[in-house]
Amino acid sequence: MNVTQVSLFLENKPGHLQSALKVLTDEKINILTLTIAEVSDFGIVRMIVNNPDKAVLSLKENKFTCSTTDVLAIELIDEAGSLLAALDTFSKRQLNIEYMYAFTEKRGDKAVMIFRFDDIEAAKKALQEEGYNIVKKIDIVGD
Repeated sequence: MNVTQVSLFLENKPGHLQSALKVLTDEKINILTLTIAEVSDFGIVRMIVNNPDKAVLSLKENKFTCSTTDVLAIELIDEAGSLLAALDTFSKRQLNIEYMYAFTEKRGDKAVMIFRFDDIEAAKKALQEEGYNIVKKIDIVGD
């Protein structure tokens, strides 16, 4: 099972992020990790939350533009070179990474990276063939 990411599109102005986070807070939605990408006047907040369906519904009810996307959460040994080895796996199979970011919590002695691929099923197959552990949604959000 893939991990569901919530993508929130915001005008790049003071207070807009706080307004969106207030909606999530009022609904008791916990943000587990997030990243923000800026494109001049707008930003994309990508986040993993404990209840993505409720998050999207609540945000849309409050006039925010958002969507969900499947991403892969992959455990990596927390040492120099482990991310490079994962990238080599994708490169040799011609798998394109659209973006990636680190999950804020470690799982035991492992780091977790979030990846978005143009072909998520091919990426999942490649990772499994190479022996990588793909973290399931249930392990991330505790459903």
